[in-house]
Amino acid sequence: MSHALRLAERGLFTTQPNPRVGCVIAHGEDVVGEGFHERAGEPHAEVHALRAAGERARGATAYVTLEPCGLHGRTPPCADALIEAGVVRVVMASEDTSQAVGAGLQRLRDAGIGIASGLMRDAARELNIGFFSRIERGRPFVRVKLAMSLDGRTALADGTSKWITGEAARNDVQRWRARSSAILTGSGTALADDPRLTMRLGDVPHVPPLRVVLDRYLRLAEGAHLLDGSAPTLMLHGSSAKPGVRFAAVECAEVPETDTGLDLGAVLGMLAGRGVNELHVEAGPTLCGALFAAGLVDELLLYVAPVLLGDRARPLMALPPLDDMARRWQLAVAGRRTLGEDLRLRLRPRS
Repeated sequence: MSHALRLAERGLFTTQPNPRVGCVIAHGEDVVGEGFHERAGEPHAEVHALRAAGERARGATAYVTLEPCGLHGRTPPCADALIEAGVVRVVMASEDTSQAVGAGLQRLRDAGIGIASGLMRDAARELNIGFFSRIERGRPFVRVKLAMSLDGRTALADGTSKWITGEAARNDVQRWRARSSAILTGSGTALADDPRLTMRLGDVPHVPPLRVVLDRYLRLAEGAHLLDGSAPTLMLHGSSAKPGVRFAAVECAEVPETDTGLDLGAVLGMLAGRGVNELHVEAGPTLCGALFAAGLVDELLLYVAPVLLGDRARPLMALPPLDDMARRWQLAVAGRRTLGEDLRLRLRPRS
């Protein structure tokens, strides 16, 4: 199963909106076939593994990181392929909650195939944390990327932020972008920095993430990089804004509003409906703070550079003041890594 999970990771940048899945076919310790899901619409991991195994799949055990599908979507059911190949046992890491209960498993059981589940379940769910978030919570897994100085600042008072971190950290960000279904920013960042939010991974295969811009009044000016049509782009706005000719190269959609801006919960629900699993946020302190304060941030991807920016520099996030230390936001460290001279922390809310 550990090997099947490593295979599944090879689809980290390419399976969107499908989950990343790996499969190993074995007789005891003898592996006779292996495969992983590469792209939506193409064969699933089980099919690749069965093709590699050929007749040796008969009487074997299939180790698969996610419950085999029992529904006919863009590809035939993998449960049927396992039955036809003569597999006698299926060991799966995690159930697939996007299927009707027993959709695939019951077909396997009816064919006399033994079923075991739960082996390395936590690792399998972590690999597809966005997929499970979308299916089970109706919203993407939200990851906010931040870069700060040792004194907790993200930019100078005039907005200058290039570059707080070094090249190794900036290259690392590209891989987190690549594994995401969409990259979200706000109009303030779009107007101030004119970002491209595109990938710089060389020839590494990946599905280009959807660029999403929250622009309540559609203030973005003609000529902005985010309006150039170089990548799929979705502009989300309020009811009073009317898209004009300068938005011809991108898709615009209206979302509900609150007193303070666009309804962030509605935004996440809309993106889930579009198949967004992992949402990567690169925005300013106002939007990042609003998402965090609303309990909509699942992970902070925080890069800390060994520099100081001073008192007038911009803060990490705009959060409401606290009058009691007991109400402080507590985070758990999910991972840490040194990149050049910078430190990357993955932080998750404790509750």
